[in-house]
Parts: sequence; C-alpha cells; structure tokens
Amino acid sequence: MKEKRFQLLILNPPERTRGINMKVTGIIAEYNPLHNGHQYHMNETRRITDADFIVAVISGDFVQRGAPAVMDKYLRTEAALKSGVDLVLELPLFYAAGSAEYFAMGAVTLLDKLGCVDALCFGSECGSIGELSALARIFAKEPEDYRLLLQKELKRGHSFPKAHSLALEQTCLSGSAHDRALSASPNNILGMEYLKSLRKRGSVITPYTIGRKGSGYHDKTLPLLEARTASASAIRHALKENPSLSAIRPYVPESVYHLLDTAQNRSFPLYSDDFSSLLHYKLLQEAPAGFACYLDVSGDLSGKICRNLLRFTGYESFCRILKSKDITYARLSRSLLHILLHMTQAQMEEYIQNDYIAYARILGFRQTAAPLLKALKTHASVPVISKLSNAKHRLDPTGLSMLEHDIRASHIYRSVAAGKYHVPFVHEYAKRPVIV
Repeated sequence: MKEKRFQLLILNPPERTRGINMKVTGIIAEYNPLHNGHQYHMNETRRITDADFIVAVISGDFVQRGAPAVMDKYLRTEAALKSGVDLVLELPLFYAAGSAEYFAMGAVTLLDKLGCVDALCFGSECGSIGELSALARIFAKEPEDYRLLLQKELKRGHSFPKAHSLALEQTCLSGSAHDRALSASPNNILGMEYLKSLRKRGSVITPYTIGRKGSGYHDKTLPLLEARTASASAIRHALKENPSLSAIRPYVPESVYHLLDTAQNRSFPLYSDDFSSLLHYKLLQEAPAGFACYLDVSGDLSGKICRNLLRFTGYESFCRILKSKDITYARLSRSLLHILLHMTQAQMEEYIQNDYIAYARILGFRQTAAPLLKALKTHASVPVISKLSNAKHRLDPTGLSMLEHDIRASHIYRSVAAGKYHVPFVHEYAKRPVIV
C-alpha cells in the first residue's frame, strides 16, 4: 500500500519576523493516555516541520469527551516530555472540556498568543491539509442554511462529525460523497476546527497534518499485537476491563508504561463513575433552581435531569438514562461535567469576549528548552505562569477567574483520587512544573 504523503498549505505566508533563530511547532492533544500513535505523531511532526522545539497544549484533569482524564495532568505531562515534547502548557478547563469548536479555538489561540510558534501539526484520517482546508474555508463562513441544519442535526442526537456531514449533504456547499466522508471522521472534523480557528484569528501559524495510523478514534478493541497502535479509547477500555497493565504494554512507549506502572492504584486510573457521589450531591442541591445556567445545558435538558434525578445510580448510567435520539452520550457527559465543575454559560461568554486566553500555564518542560522559555518571556502576549503564587499579581480579574476555575477542577480531581486510593491530597499551589 502506497504510503500517504504529507501535504502543506500556508494559509498566511509567514511575513513577520520574530527575531527568533529557532523553529517552534505546536501540538494540541489530550494524551489520555499517551500511546504509540502519539509517539509516531511527535516524531513525524519534528521531521516534517523541521522543528527545533515542540510545544504541546494539553487538557488538564478533565477532557473534551466530558470525563476525567484517566491519569492526572502531571503524569501526562511527564509522559509527553519523555516522549519528545519540549514544553507542555495546560489548556484552560472551559476549552478542554468544551465542544470541538471551543476546544480548537482555545488551543489555537493559546499557541497564537505565544508569539513564537511557527507551525501547528495535527493528526487526521485523510492526511491531506489541502482537502481539509478547502472544507474549513466553507465552514469558517458558516452560511446561515448550513448553520441551521447543523444545529438541527445536533438536536436530533447526531454526533458533531455526523451532524457536519448531514448538514453538508443538505446544502449546496459540497455535494460530493468524498467531502461528506471527510466531514464524518472525528479527527478530520477537529482538524477543520483548527484550520477555521487559524483563519478566524488571521494567524501566521502554518498548518500541517499527518495521516493517522492504526485503530480508529472510537475503536474500543485492542488490535492485533503486530499492529502496536491502538486508540486511546481502546486502551482505556482495556484498562477498565482488566486492571493489569500487561495487555496494554505493547501499545504505549516503554517510558509511559513505567509511569503507569508507578502510578497504578496510587492516583491512576480514574473514571467518570468515581465522581458519581459528587455529581449526585450537586444535582440534588441545585435541582430546585434548575441547571439551564450551565454551559451546554438547555432548558429542556435541565427539565429532563430534574425529572430523572431519583433514578440516579451513577455518572455513566445516568448519561445512558438521559440519552435519546435528540442528544448524544458525549453531549450529556459534557453537560453533567459542566454542572459538576460549575461551568456557566455566562462565564464562557465573558472569556470569549476577552479573546479566549488570558495566560499560558506551564505544566512542564525539558531542561534543553531554555531558549524556548526565553523566547516565550519576550514574545508572548499573555502572562506565562510557572508559579501559581505569582499569578494573582499578573492576571486581570477575568484571567484570574479562569485560572481559579482550573485550580478548583484539579482539586476536585485530586480529592477523588485521594479518596479512591487513600493517598494524601496535594494542593495545586504545592505542585511545580515537571522538569525532564
């Protein structure tokens, strides 16, 4: 089979000179957990972009599918650094646990505001930046008929990729089966959201894409051993079904395996159901007022939650109870997470009005990344936070509100881990960036 070739499209020729004698490439990821496919992506990213340094923007302790990360952000940071990333930054909670559009715009804005990132490299099913960019140009304009159809299909319960594809089919934007197939693939959709975000910001960051290898995004079965490339979903599923790490060892880098082995039954793994008691208490406490103030929670969904509250037995089972043709499991999981973490629509609107990102928080870096850290200090248009104790003196009220939300979410995550595994709770202010 002929190997896919990597393609490059420059949305905006890099006309500005930053005065930096290095090439910096950004990666947006969750690493939940980091596996061989991620390692391949890192290696190819450095090769095809000729990067001197790679910056990874990763989700914190909660991820985009509306669930806790299976391992905490510091373990995933260490895994990324040991696998070849030079600097890891935390994507603020409102974007990390938001829809694909919010996730993409938050991460792209963060990279853009660093002032020294030359390229963004992401994985996709098609491996063609040209094809994705052509569709992204259409979606960036969001014609009214397409937007209304998209919302209609989402309300009917279709996933975001499926809704994209159906809306595309019903408009005159593109009638080809090929384009519809592109729009139905989760990583292609996310890639188009990255490209839309770059275009909307007028960013000089150059996009690249790498064709995914191995299992599909949603595959829950580990592939044949010879393949050695499994999806994060399959790895998480395998861990949940069988706590032994031996089954997943062939599918993760050896350094990651040792991290998992060290952390297992101490802080890892965590699943949605581990947060069931906290969620149930929150729902019972606030049911009289309803939940429509929270991000992604409509009035109808709020009513449905209240009507079914006495049937609550666990986080995941409650999602299945609420699921219907009008709303997907993933959307429900995100909505419940937004309630649990007190993420309101008003707060999101405030953050968007203030251009999405107010700071860049460092989770970890390699010792060899000193020139990159120096460049950030000079060129970043937002405060770069390495010590939380300094943040309150450097952030405006909106930025401080965003950061405090991240901290509270981490404390909730860590308190559940402490209770599950009977380990001491560590305050976020006591944590320091991981250095490799």
